[in-house]
Amino acid sequence: MVVMGRMTRYMPSAPRLKRGRMGPMCGRYATTRARQELLDEFQVQLDAVDADIQPDYNVAPTKQVPAVLTRRPRDEPEEAAAVRQLRTVRWGLVPSWAKDLSIGSRMINARFETVHEKPSFRRAFARRRCLLPADGYFEWYTIQEQGDAPDPAEGEKKAKKKPQKQPYFIHPGDGAVMAMAGLYELWKSPEDEWLWTCTVITTDAPDDLGRIHDRMPMIVEPDRWDAWLDPALTDTEQVRGLLVPAMAGTMDAYPVSKAVNSVRNNGPELIEPAISGDSFGNHSDSLF
Repeated sequence: MVVMGRMTRYMPSAPRLKRGRMGPMCGRYATTRARQELLDEFQVQLDAVDADIQPDYNVAPTKQVPAVLTRRPRDEPEEAAAVRQLRTVRWGLVPSWAKDLSIGSRMINARFETVHEKPSFRRAFARRRCLLPADGYFEWYTIQEQGDAPDPAEGEKKAKKKPQKQPYFIHPGDGAVMAMAGLYELWKSPEDEWLWTCTVITTDAPDDLGRIHDRMPMIVEPDRWDAWLDPALTDTEQVRGLLVPAMAGTMDAYPVSKAVNSVRNNGPELIEPAISGDSFGNHSDSLF
């Protein structure tokens, strides 16, 4: 093992590792910052959270998550200035034209490459952008077993065997909060109630993380928070220019307990490095 600051990174070796799977980002992350910490970190002007924000070590789609956005306060005149707000919103964007909530479970991610063009996202990308604070996110890596089976029947059996997946926790190496680029929407229910929903913008992962998964959340750097949240900035190309994929070497990753596989589990132990039995075995060979 290699000690990196206060965190220990486990280096898998025993199974043969292949390139991370293609497809959307897995839908789990951790957000544990206290309410006051978020208010201070993001210089929030209006606290619009109705109840206290509880640490969530296993955020899953449809859960309520903290979001930072800039918007004119409700019931204020149109000429009133937009202010930076802290809210809780439902993860899984529901477009204003949607007939029901079910579409939200399929809209947890928006690809950076097409977010400005897709009907479900383009209006929000122009005017309703937000930051989604996180400590880090989870991805599952498929382990490819070593060796060829000498017996054809055994080989067929192995081929049918469900592949092993090892969860990883991926987080900023410096321990700073991850300000994930997000979009938010307001959807009016048949009962005339307004629901706030959001999605996470994803991009290609740098080579060191691409070994685990080819996609990752787009992170907005602090010096670009003001511009990203500015609803008056609607030029698509200018907005796209604010987003730059994370550089290689800026994120740390290590395997964690498979207890995170169940959304029923939630606690700080989910982001601790995996104990023996949950990791890949010996660590003589580096993933990165």
